[in-house]
Amino acid sequence: MDERGRPPRGADRERRSGRASRAGAFVLRTLRAEWYGMVVDPVRALRRRGPAGLLLALLACGGVIFFHALAQRPAGADVVRILGGVQGDLPLWLALLRTPVSLYVPALDLPVWAGITQLFLAFALAEVTLGRARTLVIAYATTLAGTLTARLMIAMGPGWWGFGLPPEAGQVLDTGPSAAVVGLFTYLAVIRRAPVVFTLTGGSMVWESIAKPNLAGREHLIAVAAAIVLGLLHGRGRRLRRALSRRVPDGEPERDTGSEPPSRPTDPDSAPVRELAGTPVKRRDRAPF
Repeated sequence: MDERGRPPRGADRERRSGRASRAGAFVLRTLRAEWYGMVVDPVRALRRRGPAGLLLALLACGGVIFFHALAQRPAGADVVRILGGVQGDLPLWLALLRTPVSLYVPALDLPVWAGITQLFLAFALAEVTLGRARTLVIAYATTLAGTLTARLMIAMGPGWWGFGLPPEAGQVLDTGPSAAVVGLFTYLAVIRRAPVVFTLTGGSMVWESIAKPNLAGREHLIAVAAAIVLGLLHGRGRRLRRALSRRVPDGEPERDTGSEPPSRPTDPDSAPVRELAGTPVKRRDRAPF
């Protein structure tokens, strides 16, 4: 302390340098953990599984390419619209029936070949990390969340503090795997604790909705929100089942495994006297020595 009771300048510099070093170490640890969680571990898993670990990603890319080539012809465009064309003004049962196929129908206003790379990376990373079944569930759930929320916005009508949409939005073709891709990247970023991937994915969707406020941008935001909720719930069911399996059933007393059972007395004279029907049991006296 100096004459005024303040710490010397050297102590302030050391304190600031210590904070900066701790912050830098935290950033490096976070980036290293994200690198291993998003790149190194999936590559190792892919080496163990071999080319079969990319089957779902290859099928997804092949489906998009197939429907894109089919839509280039007039007759094929009608087939694609019947099989996977989803719009907000369709009946709900028909929209739900076409939603799985709509994942592979590329959007008309987006370049298909530019999205193939993102589609392949998202499905390949999710397949080697989550497995095929969970990858399909997450992709379909995020896409369905965006589709149903868009129908709700159209039903509300314009207004509602910018949440509603005009009826003309119900005639916009709502197809493409973009919502599934965004949902998979966000889900992986949440469960793997990857802030860089999460910021790039969520931030780009927010910027898209601000720069180009259309139906697709809102659906992407809904897909991000749905993926965050699913990511936060990841593993909760398994932990709940484990906790329930450890509980003792009601009505069954807990067993004390730590205490040893009392040993039986070996001396017959030291054994307690039992009573049968209220009459004491007589002992036989020993013969004197």
